[in-house]
Amino acid sequence: MTDVSATAVAAGTSARPGEADWGTAVAAVRGLRPTDKVLLICHVNPDGDALGSMLAFGLGLRRLGVANLQATFPGPPDVPEPFQALPGLDLLVPEAAAEPAPDLVLCFDAASVSRLGGLVGRLATAGTSVVLDHHASNPGFGSVNIVDPDAAATAVVAEELLRRLDVPLDVEIAECLYVALATDTGSFRFAMTTPSVHELAARLLETGISPGDISRRVFDTRPFGAVRLYGDVLCRARLEPAAAGGRGLVWTYATLDDLATHRQKPYVLEPLIDSVRCAAEADVSLVVKQVGPAEWAVSMRSKGGVDVSRVAVALGGGGHKLAAGFTGRGTVDEVVDAIRAQLG
Repeated sequence: MTDVSATAVAAGTSARPGEADWGTAVAAVRGLRPTDKVLLICHVNPDGDALGSMLAFGLGLRRLGVANLQATFPGPPDVPEPFQALPGLDLLVPEAAAEPAPDLVLCFDAASVSRLGGLVGRLATAGTSVVLDHHASNPGFGSVNIVDPDAAATAVVAEELLRRLDVPLDVEIAECLYVALATDTGSFRFAMTTPSVHELAARLLETGISPGDISRRVFDTRPFGAVRLYGDVLCRARLEPAAAGGRGLVWTYATLDDLATHRQKPYVLEPLIDSVRCAAEADVSLVVKQVGPAEWAVSMRSKGGVDVSRVAVALGGGGHKLAAGFTGRGTVDEVVDAIRAQLG
């Protein structure tokens, strides 16, 4: 695994990949032998961009004739319900069944090695590791790093590498990429939604995928228990106008008991940040989600006044200026206190 200094981790990746980087990544795939084993990994608690980018690329490798191919992610092997119709799910194996010494590892949408959980050791045992990502805080932890902080989603990076490998878009690859692109751009509402993003979406739609069906499945279908859960969690939201240098902070939290009460799985909490971030009085928004005893997954958003990736990196995570996250430990109040201290 590439040695990463503390300075590099703090600074992250600022430059877009050059032609030499793309060429090295293409060569790593083109150079595969028929017996070589390939492992695709995305981050823990995978979202649409992580899963969609990984599965799209896996399907692309299958089109190229790669036979010994697995995809996985750390933690329980549960695919969130909104993504259970994605093509390529047959590529998935549980973490424990993942190839221990693959010839090639490709990592998707992981801003730091900590997001790979128990699979991080595969970077050391792999012959070559290629990191595909779009988080500016990514330190570049692979032997080949294709990290584009200007890309709206890792899907953009994955599609570019598929194009350079001469893999044509088909309905299955396009659906995976569209889910990835739509989820990470907030249904094409976020600031990173550029003309090129819409051009890519148009090319994906030209394959014949149905955006209406995909949107209903991914964005507009939730169990009733999740609706009740949202009500409870939003009722405890707190607004702190003086926080973040007077720019304002709004936050709430959800516990494992909340999930148990409403018989819901953790994935249903992922979209909750969108309901919290709309508070007009706050630039910064947080949702603090319990994932274990004294352990919390923190989602952070900014409307532009605060660089939340700086806060996340300082607390062991990563992300973008407007969207970042990290894993906090202690009580929920201790986790939020640590964030306040970083916000200033």
